[in-house]
Formats: sequence, structure tokens, C-alpha cells
Amino acid sequence: MSAPAVAREKNPDTDRVAMQVRDLTVDLRTPSGIIRAVDHVSFNARRGETLALLGESGCGKSMTAQAVVGLLEPIADITEGSVELGSDEHGRVDLVTAKKKIRRHLAANELAIVFQDALTALNPVYTVGTQLAEPFRIHRGMSAKEAKREAISLMTRVGIPEPESRVDSYPHQFSGGMRQRLLIAMAVALSPSVLLADEPTTALDVTVQAQIMALLRDLRTEHDMAVVLITHDLALVAEEADRVAIMYAGNIVETGLVSEVFAEPRHPYTKGLLDSVPVHAVRGEDLASIGGTPPDLHSVPSGCVYQARCPLVQDICISTRPTLEPVGDGRFSACHFSNEVSHV
Repeated sequence: MSAPAVAREKNPDTDRVAMQVRDLTVDLRTPSGIIRAVDHVSFNARRGETLALLGESGCGKSMTAQAVVGLLEPIADITEGSVELGSDEHGRVDLVTAKKKIRRHLAANELAIVFQDALTALNPVYTVGTQLAEPFRIHRGMSAKEAKREAISLMTRVGIPEPESRVDSYPHQFSGGMRQRLLIAMAVALSPSVLLADEPTTALDVTVQAQIMALLRDLRTEHDMAVVLITHDLALVAEEADRVAIMYAGNIVETGLVSEVFAEPRHPYTKGLLDSVPVHAVRGEDLASIGGTPPDLHSVPSGCVYQARCPLVQDICISTRPTLEPVGDGRFSACHFSNEVSHV
């Protein structure tokens, strides 16, 4: 399949763009053949902003993040596209084609990731102090004593109580919320320009979720980072993100400011997601939902990926894949009938 035309975000303040992802494509090798998990995905991550990648489970959000940071499984390959870090003024580095030595240098220094399961992301056989000190020893050449001092400082900054006495504790000795704080501390240790947060509040109670997101907001401001928030939580996106990219079946189908996209969606999938939120639910009545299921990635239709579930589907949707086209200032939608979405 030939690469579809992809809309480019117009951003007058190019110095604020910390990362540009262009036409990123990831294929998976399976016993039944190659499947496309991420299909020509493009977006900008800007300093001081939070961009949300939003969509159902299995839509390609986490696979996109893993491809960006170079942590794909051996069965997955980036077959097209680029991931450029840096600014136009100081030069950009394409992580897809960069040598391993350069990627290792950029890891933590410029690009970091927070995983959703802190217990498995942290090494259970090393103390948290050892793990927090590692970036300083590897990238800053600090002594063990100096690195431990920095680790204690990090624990203080992310709100770990009594860090001097807990720096020699192991991950299992911390609560889920505290482990997530430790994982965030490791990610921001060297003040990266881009932070990817992959479902950072999964399995945490509501109070702790709010604390974690407040911490990420503070750190984003403190380090002037670009944050890419990967989630399926619409409420979290509405509360925390500045811009949103809606993903479906490995494709981005709509982008724009959260306030505008949520107020007036221009893609049927986005509208279906928003209509599924039980804001006006009545006891005893059925909850609204999107009918059907996402397409099997082994047989994604050649036309619109959303055609089987779309109330607006027509012949052109079956025959022609829609591309992201402008539907307003800084907004894009991949729908042949974006102007009619509000009437569904």
C-alpha cells in the first residue's frame, strides 16, 4: 500500500517543537503474516505543552511510544518515517537512522519514557537509590556518593517522604503511587526535552492519580518539557492535555486543541468516544457505545479504517482512504464527511 498523504501541522513557533514524528510506520511479523500496527503517524511535541495520544486499547498508542524511544520488540520494525529530536536552530537528530551510540546519549538526556506498570519497570533486585543514581553515573560521570546525593534530591522533588532513609529501600517496599513517582523521577533525572507518559495513572486510585498528574504538570513547567500523554481516559485528556491526536487502528484520525476537538469533533470516531461518556446516564437505560469492533489488523480495509462502525459511511469511504485535511486553524480530520459529523 502506498503511503497516504499526511497533513503537516503549521507551527509558527518552531523553536518550541522539541520532537517531530513524521509518517512513522511499524510492522509486526506474526505467524500469519505481517501486520501494520502503526500506519504513517505524524505529530509534533512542543515544549511546555502536553499532547495526548487518545484511543481504544490496541489502536497503536503504546506501539508508537515504543517505536519513538527505540524499545520495540524483536518482531517489530520501523519500516518508514522519522523521529526528529531537537530544534531547527540547534539541529535535529533522526532517532530512526541515528547510530546506537547517539541514541544512548539522547536517552534520558533528551528523551525519556514513563511506563504504566512501575513495579515491572523498576528492577526488583536493586535499591531505588541505585536505580535513580544510574543516569548520573552513566551520563554525568558522577561518583557513587555524588550520584546517591542526586538520587535523594530527586526523591525529595517528587514527594517521596524521608528520602534519606528510603533511598536504600527496594521497589516492593513502596506503594503503587510512590513507585510511579520514582519512575517519573528516573525519567526526568537529566531534564529531558521530551517525556512520554504511557498510561502513567493506570491501577492507581483517583486521589493518587491526581497527585501524579499534578507532579507531571509541575515537572513539565520546571524543565520546559514536551509531554506526550498516552491514554484512553477522556476525562484525563480534558483535564491535562493542551492538544490531542485521536488514534484508531494504527492511524491518527483527528488532531487539534483539546478544547476545540471535544467541543466540536470532526471525525465520527471522536464523536462516538465523546458520546460514550455517561454524563447524562439514567439508571435503567442503556449506555451509549460505539457499535462493532476495531478492524482485524490482518485485514484492515483499503478505504477508511472506521468504515465498519461509521454512521456516515458511503461508497467513497469504502474505496478511498481519507487523509488528514485541515478543518480549522491547527485542526485536522481524516474523514470524507467531516462537516457532517455534528449532525450524526
